[in-house]
Amino acid sequence: MTTMAQEKAQEPALDVTAPPQGAAVSAIRRHELAAFLRHRREHITPEQVGLPRGSRRRTPGLRREEVAHLSAVGVTWYTWLEQARDIQVSVQVLDALARTLLLDPSERAHVFQLAGAVDPTPATSCASITPSLRAVLDQLEPIPASVQNSRYDILAYNRTYGLLLCDLEEVPAEDRNCMILSYTNPEWQSSIVHLADAQRTMAARFRASMAGHLAEPTWKTLLKRLRAESEDFREAWERHEIVEHRGKRKEFRNRYVGRVTVDHTDLWLGPQVGPRMVTYLPADEESRRRLERLHEIAVEKAEQRAGRTAEERAGGKAAAVR
Repeated sequence: MTTMAQEKAQEPALDVTAPPQGAAVSAIRRHELAAFLRHRREHITPEQVGLPRGSRRRTPGLRREEVAHLSAVGVTWYTWLEQARDIQVSVQVLDALARTLLLDPSERAHVFQLAGAVDPTPATSCASITPSLRAVLDQLEPIPASVQNSRYDILAYNRTYGLLLCDLEEVPAEDRNCMILSYTNPEWQSSIVHLADAQRTMAARFRASMAGHLAEPTWKTLLKRLRAESEDFREAWERHEIVEHRGKRKEFRNRYVGRVTVDHTDLWLGPQVGPRMVTYLPADEESRRRLERLHEIAVEKAEQRAGRTAEERAGGKAAAVR
């Protein structure tokens, strides 16, 4: 017969260092999200979001109802969010809150991670995109150049690249991805001379790259979107072809300067799974002259946009004064 002391000794010890699981993790994330949103709300002034301060405001930050109104969500719902209630938060609401609270890219990523959600926009920032690298992109003009990650998100580009296949400034941030553009954007597609071959190659490269990211939500979201929006992609994807990245001669049909022939080169900025600089070197003198002209057009369009932006800002300030 065992004694009570012996039975006690046989019981498994409680591991107080074990990490929280399941519901406990969700609760921790909800409280962290609530605290973060509340802190940001309290440190955004009314003037920063275009609201009058008023004479009765006792705190320098925004009120909950103001955040809710600016984000187009219910006041009660937003209050529950700051109270860490167990509610479902859509990516659209998270996106609206991130914009209202003026979150920078790191803060935005933090909010989506705490909410257990996938940011619908592609990566628009990267540690490798330094001011010096942006200067390199500009110095390469009129050679079209961009920086892309392994998921084909376009992280940065110079003006010539921005006008080579379509006007990238007119493309929503969430669509600035070469896979999406190649399979769903008519203007981008019409600029590729050998479109079917290009699409098939990109699908094969995407499959090869995705092997190392099968469990990542952003990759699965992109794949789901491509399969839903493009029959051509579904057909190419089902081929199960694999192609590694390598340089290739390409031909584009630009709407401003006509046909150009270029040599595509990937310059890796780190490990091969990371970001890379994509360059298109003109393959002949005629292509060089046309790219030089395209660069001139891109500069003119950038100056026109800057002028319109300045006028809009001036108009907004005048309206606020009235």
